[in-house]
Amino acid sequence: MDIIEKRLRRTRIKVCGLTREEDVDAAVAAGADAVGFILYRESPRVISVERALELSKRLPPFVTPVVLFVNAKVHEILLVQENIPNATFQFHGDEEPYWCESWGRPFLKGIRVHSDTDLVKLSQDYASAQALVLDSDSKTYGGSGKVFDWSLIPQDIGVQAVLSGGLNAANVKQAILQVQPWAVDVCTGVEVSPGIKDAKAIQHFVQSVRVADACLFEN
Repeated sequence: MDIIEKRLRRTRIKVCGLTREEDVDAAVAAGADAVGFILYRESPRVISVERALELSKRLPPFVTPVVLFVNAKVHEILLVQENIPNATFQFHGDEEPYWCESWGRPFLKGIRVHSDTDLVKLSQDYASAQALVLDSDSKTYGGSGKVFDWSLIPQDIGVQAVLSGGLNAANVKQAILQVQPWAVDVCTGVEVSPGIKDAKAIQHFVQSVRVADACLFEN
């Protein structure tokens, strides 16, 4: 592996469920590639479109705002479409492929992984997604803080995978070494309470990701 390939091969990082300016700033300072804003009303981390717009304006170039929907109504998505033009959409509910594709935006598709999940088929169904976000199987559509069985992920599922679900600084290195995902997505693992992040925890998480990358890509 030459030096250019080594630099290209790194695990991307998304910090999700942000609600405060200082947490957006902390994620950026730590080196996050993307930050997530949740518009799902049942989530304890829910914010309004207006609030998501305010927070996304703090992002520098090349840090992507990701807006998370769960079975959202048309008018809710249109509101984001009109007000946050640079956002990537994350559909984290039961949305069908045609629905995700119909908005003409880059999108991620959340998948709740359990023993019967056919990730190969889902990668074919959602082939137009930038990535599948592989999360724990929970009734809350994410944010459970629980880890799922990573051995359920096939070596090649056909699309880029974002590993989510119960990740933190203590377990993300092992997760990356085992799964080798394109990206990791952290929420509860860097929180002091729902929607309130800890800057040091974000820093430690990012550092653990980089240690894992060094193990994978620097030999």
